[in-house]
Amino acid sequence: MDSDLIQSSDPTSTADGSATQRTYRTIRRMIVTGEVRPGEKLKIEGLRLRLDTGASPIREALSLLTSEHLVERIDQRGFRAAPTSRKNFDEILLLRCELEDMALRKSVAAADEAWEEALVLAHHRMTRANKAQAEDFEDHHKAFHIALLSNSDTPILMRFCSQLYDLNIRYRFLAGRSLNYQQRDVGLEHTEIMDRAIARDADGASSALLNHYRRTGAFLAERI
Repeated sequence: MDSDLIQSSDPTSTADGSATQRTYRTIRRMIVTGEVRPGEKLKIEGLRLRLDTGASPIREALSLLTSEHLVERIDQRGFRAAPTSRKNFDEILLLRCELEDMALRKSVAAADEAWEEALVLAHHRMTRANKAQAEDFEDHHKAFHIALLSNSDTPILMRFCSQLYDLNIRYRFLAGRSLNYQQRDVGLEHTEIMDRAIARDADGASSALLNHYRRTGAFLAERI
């Protein structure tokens, strides 16, 4: 699995190859993909040996991940991966629907040719990765969903949407990489969202997007 899987806006961008940045990305991936289980203690010494890095980058990375709600600080006892729960999942889903509806409508309202081309390209790359069962599919999946919202000109809102995507995707990994959606055609759902967005149909695009999230949410809720 690529260590840069499921990236968000990077708070460690001061030095593009720094030990803190690499450690942050690695631990983040481990938590999001379920390699580190919910509630598991994150001991500095154990991580230092596991990641072959210093204690200082690990502490800094864990502090950053605490602000993203992927890690919890335990008073006087260090850190642990944030626990999961049905209540937490329901809140993430609610916020995704509310905030992405807002961002998508703004994005469609400001639609232009450059945004449309970027969205179509993101959809193509996601579809190609999915058909090839590529390990970086999740990167392309997130890129497509972020591309939908990227024309909203709301950087703070976009950061929230990116963070919520990652919190949600953690539940999908925990439910299992091979999800059986039975009669559901997820690829067709993505195409419908894109088609309605580039047709400047804000209501239709929003409805398709929220239904897409709620169907996935209903599926995952049964496995939490």
